[in-house]
Amino acid sequence: MAAVPAGLFAVYKPAGVAWGSVRAAVETRLLCDLNAAPRRPPPQHVRFLPAPGRDGATELVPTVVPVLAEHPLVRGPRFRRLKIGAGHRLDVKASGVFVLGISHGNKLLTDLYNCHLSRAYTVGGLFGKATDDFSDTGKLVEKTTFDHITREKLERVLAVIQGTNHKALLMYSNIDMKTQEAYELAVRGLIRPMGKSPPIITAVRCLQFAPPEFQLEIHCLHETQQYLRKIVHEIGLELKSSAVCTQVRRTRDGVFTLDDALLRSQWNLQNIRSAIWSCQFKVQAEIERTLGHQDDSDLPQLDVETACAADS
Repeated sequence: MAAVPAGLFAVYKPAGVAWGSVRAAVETRLLCDLNAAPRRPPPQHVRFLPAPGRDGATELVPTVVPVLAEHPLVRGPRFRRLKIGAGHRLDVKASGVFVLGISHGNKLLTDLYNCHLSRAYTVGGLFGKATDDFSDTGKLVEKTTFDHITREKLERVLAVIQGTNHKALLMYSNIDMKTQEAYELAVRGLIRPMGKSPPIITAVRCLQFAPPEFQLEIHCLHETQQYLRKIVHEIGLELKSSAVCTQVRRTRDGVFTLDDALLRSQWNLQNIRSAIWSCQFKVQAEIERTLGHQDDSDLPQLDVETACAADS
């Protein structure tokens, strides 16, 4: 009999699909796999059933028969709904790492949210035009020239953006940088806002530059995908041109990377159990490192079937 997995795992959300549809697809596949697993036979009870007796008379004979009220055809599927929570969401146009939690994994999602971990994106841009929603699919607002833009100019703008955001990072961290506490947090890589703050870019660099196209790698906190598209638009303005965003792809969400993300063909019970198993220890280590505590009761109690799935 299959047991419901419990913990955190990541899937790859494709562009053009709502995050709610991804979560629903995962839940549907899990329910199918759980309900297809072998079930315990229905319990037996003793009933007195009529049977031919001596001299053609009918007698009541004690007979062991299954309890029909417990039969699968009567009770229906054993699992009808799963409690699946979603981590930091991706809008319809964005793609990449999308973290989900099952059962006690919903509590771990809250713990990871309180850790305020950074996320990484690859963001594509296109110089020469502007739209109403900063994306290449929006309504065209204007066209501009871009022949004067060089990689050096672009990188100077990126350096200014990173410097400005670094100041905001220190300000919203509410830490006196002259104290021993600040030094210890810096050594552990924990200087970041531990509460609400505006979106903050912790690092940005140019990956590719082939005008009019370019690609950036952005590490950030408390962002939205629309904010990243607006950054591309503002970069175009700073370079005396315009730019639209062609792609927003999340490559890392906290401790989860693209290597951890399950593709659509891998959204099944065995692979999800294996993913939970492989990620649970680094999740707990990050929570303990950042929040300074660890609840052993949150660690999934793995059965033999889970361990076999992890090894396969």
